[in-house]
Amino acid sequence: MTSSTNPAVSFDDSDTRRDEMHRTIERWIDDLTALTDEARASQQFQDWLDVQSKFHDYSHRNTLLITLQCPNATKVAGYNTWRTEFDRHVQEGENGIWIWAPIITQQCPECENSPSYHEHSDCTYDELPPEAWSKGLVGFRPTAVFDISQTEGEPLPELETAATGNAEDLVPVLQDAAGDLGMTVRIVDADDWEHGEAKGVCKHRSLYDLQPVVEVKARANHADLAVTLIHEYAHTLLHFDVDDDCERSKREVEAEAVAYIVGRYVGLDTSGSAFYLAAWQDDDSDAIHDRLGRIRRTAAKIIEEVEQRRE
Repeated sequence: MTSSTNPAVSFDDSDTRRDEMHRTIERWIDDLTALTDEARASQQFQDWLDVQSKFHDYSHRNTLLITLQCPNATKVAGYNTWRTEFDRHVQEGENGIWIWAPIITQQCPECENSPSYHEHSDCTYDELPPEAWSKGLVGFRPTAVFDISQTEGEPLPELETAATGNAEDLVPVLQDAAGDLGMTVRIVDADDWEHGEAKGVCKHRSLYDLQPVVEVKARANHADLAVTLIHEYAHTLLHFDVDDDCERSKREVEAEAVAYIVGRYVGLDTSGSAFYLAAWQDDDSDAIHDRLGRIRRTAAKIIEEVEQRRE
């Protein structure tokens, strides 16, 4: 996927500014769509997808157990899985994270026990021998898994989605614009960050002023910090009161498209948004165009607030 820093854009003519801005945004949406299709077809993305498919979706109970034992866990797998699937090894002295693993074996059609339990039960079923029974869930057993931070070895494929460019002056501008956009913003030190791998979150309303609260994780890459702020601002403007989880991927498409457009407007390289969207989208890239109006209006609103503070 191609990557280059874009020169900052300006819309100086007040008579044509709105139309020119809309035309430019639509052209950039076309560019983002093409980049997303290119990212989805890339070998880097396919390698990343292959790795993601090898990690289990844990039950709510196991997720809670993992969080209680290792709050910062991101990717967990068993000792042998790390070794055989990922060529990584659990480091000496690491303690396992205990979860419940399902026991799948032959199951009595009547009492639903395993052969060993069936043999010592009161069940009289004998129409088929145990080896002919269908397999099913007969119970759970404790098993240890380990987080990637407890292992060493071959690195896992990653998608480089971070924005780059000079944004040291942009972050204070975006912070200052938050109030006029109707939200409160906080940049949280990495040591105090409580939201796992997320770079930013759009939270509850503040008890002080009832405004939505945006929190982003501090980092040295100011360009990526700025784009994360824009992404969360877009969420707040577009989706704050939407509770339907089925809409999550659609909301991510809109918010990241806004981040791409505003970032590109101020001269940042936001081509990593294509990988981000490729990972989020369940449907084809036409989804971006389907939401063009909302994306365009929200991007224009944030751009206008930025420009007022740069004049």
